[in-house]
Amino acid sequence: MYRQIPNLLTVMRLVAAPVVAILLSFSTEPFYALIALCLFAVASATDWLDGYLARRWESVSGFGRMLDPIADKLMVIIILAALMGTDIASLYLAIPTMIIITREVMVSGLREFMAKQDVVVHVTLAAKMKTTIQLIAIGFLIGTFIFAPESFYATLTHGVGMAGIWFAALLTAQTGIAYFTSALRHLNSQK
Repeated sequence: MYRQIPNLLTVMRLVAAPVVAILLSFSTEPFYALIALCLFAVASATDWLDGYLARRWESVSGFGRMLDPIADKLMVIIILAALMGTDIASLYLAIPTMIIITREVMVSGLREFMAKQDVVVHVTLAAKMKTTIQLIAIGFLIGTFIFAPESFYATLTHGVGMAGIWFAALLTAQTGIAYFTSALRHLNSQK
């Protein structure tokens, strides 16, 4: 039974994302923002924990390998979309959000296409770093709502979150380009 814990943690991440998004719709209430941030932090931690436990307990499953990246992507996409419906929505948040969502969808399509070619597109270290930076930046953006608007702490968390999300967007674009370049090289070598 304990060997199912990694998959349960992944499913928990899938369930947590829309709950955090709903809580963000009440972002003017610091209490809801605090709950959203705590739930988001726990869900983000499971991204590392589920993989660690699966490897440690030698219970890596096809289901977990398939669901883990989906849970990561959905959590980021759902919460970025929810943030676009809050008071911090702006062109400065919309641009990195579009870059991140576009890359995530395109790389998912690339993985599916390459799987049909019997090629596995492995996750790179840069892509793992990208996910970590995205999650940290989103956490700071959620944290903005815990503090009084225009306060020093709200301004600080918003600034750190925005800098982080732009850095994450650049890394996201770079890893997406690297995946597509590698796939094109592989496809051209097959001709």
